[in-house]
Amino acid sequence: MSLAAESAHNIARVLIEALPYIRRFSGKTMVIKYGGNAMVEQPLKDGFARDIVLMKLVGINPVIVHGGGPQIGDLLKRLGKVTEFVQGMRVTDRETMDAVEMVLGGTVNKEIVNLINRHGGAAVGLTGKDGDLIHARKLVVQRDAPELAAPEILDLGHVGEVDSIDPSVVNMLVQGDFIPVIAPIGVGKDGFSYNINADLVAGKMAEVLQAEKLILLTNTAGLLDQQGELIRQLDVARVNALVAEGVIHGGMLPKTRCALEAVQGGVRAAHILDGRVEHAVLLDLFTDEGVGTLISGR
Repeated sequence: MSLAAESAHNIARVLIEALPYIRRFSGKTMVIKYGGNAMVEQPLKDGFARDIVLMKLVGINPVIVHGGGPQIGDLLKRLGKVTEFVQGMRVTDRETMDAVEMVLGGTVNKEIVNLINRHGGAAVGLTGKDGDLIHARKLVVQRDAPELAAPEILDLGHVGEVDSIDPSVVNMLVQGDFIPVIAPIGVGKDGFSYNINADLVAGKMAEVLQAEKLILLTNTAGLLDQQGELIRQLDVARVNALVAEGVIHGGMLPKTRCALEAVQGGVRAAHILDGRVEHAVLLDLFTDEGVGTLISGR
């Protein structure tokens, strides 16, 4: 077989393998949390945009929720603003929140929208303030220590969590064949803006939309076992056991809990993928092997 014939044969094999998945997922909603290296390195950014456009072209409805921590840090550094972190979360005063809104709702959001549109899609950027999308409440964080008579309440400023989501504007965009790109900023009953963890927003968005899948892009291969090997598939009971055993720990705990809550809230499956792999989303959706960890409740 010639090189050209072998290449054509491989392409045909890939398309045949993808066909049942395309048929299964056509018309379904996928909520994708976009962050990490995938939104920093240009080849990965281009690959992600093409993946999203292809998903839309074959009938899937992608909804993107993005982060932007490094970009926020860069702007604050240029402004001479010292950043303080408590339990891994950025203390966000009024001035810092202004910078967060500039970066998440402006620079980063519009860059993603522009990238998708350049690759043939029709994306529309939103924050949680648009269309009354994300209602937030101030995040309450406690610190326990032996020397304290009672837990200490830590004030992180404009750091929030999801109170509720009204998906009307997202549904309208999806029905109009647009791709929503959402910055994780919500508004509280006090009228203030709040910065919310993008994983949490993506998880709650997937629940409210009753999405087929929640896809979380990370800078790791997925969930790993005691030997450091990738775990391909888990159910809720097994995930809880691994958390109790301390196998899932550190930075993967919040992502795992987010995935669990989504699945328990009605999302069919959650995927934790390595965003450093080019075309990770397509490889996971349309191939038998996939590239990350799948968590299902069924």
